[in-house]
Amino acid sequence: MSVRLAHGIGDAPRTSPVAAVVALGANLGERAETLAAAVTELRALPLTEDVRVSAPIETVAVTLQGEDDDAPRYLNAVATLRTRLAPTALLAALHRIEARHGRVRRERWGDRTLDLDLIAYGDEVIDRDDLVVPHPRAHERDFVLVPWLDVDPDAEIPGRGRVDDLLRDLRGEAT
Repeated sequence: MSVRLAHGIGDAPRTSPVAAVVALGANLGERAETLAAAVTELRALPLTEDVRVSAPIETVAVTLQGEDDDAPRYLNAVATLRTRLAPTALLAALHRIEARHGRVRRERWGDRTLDLDLIAYGDEVIDRDDLVVPHPRAHERDFVLVPWLDVDPDAEIPGRGRVDDLLRDLRGEAT
């Protein structure tokens, strides 16, 4: 299969792999099985290698109104990977994986069978209608920062700083 065919239509694939970070979450259905299946699909993506995944953590649901103790709890993890897929192609692949697992985009921050967020794509800063990286709220979410540190203790969010420092600040801990 040609690189262009594997990559799909859109931006050309990169000539060398880029480190990317994907947050995974689910609060409906068989959460652990869904996350495991999504990781298998990430590992099968074309032009993608070295997929490493954190241990999952369980967290309270966060809605537009804040934390919701009455909503089903989330199981969250973070995957790091190296890919030659362009960021838009990677995001499209993430959306296809979500759809295969029953994700329906009806309500912002609503319950979901699977949520895959592109958190970072190398050191790139992208701010478009269809794609924003680094993820604009990743630095405010311990359910992203904690598992990210599990898989990459030296992680940094471009333009924000080290993930361990961001988590300490988020928790109000002294350095």
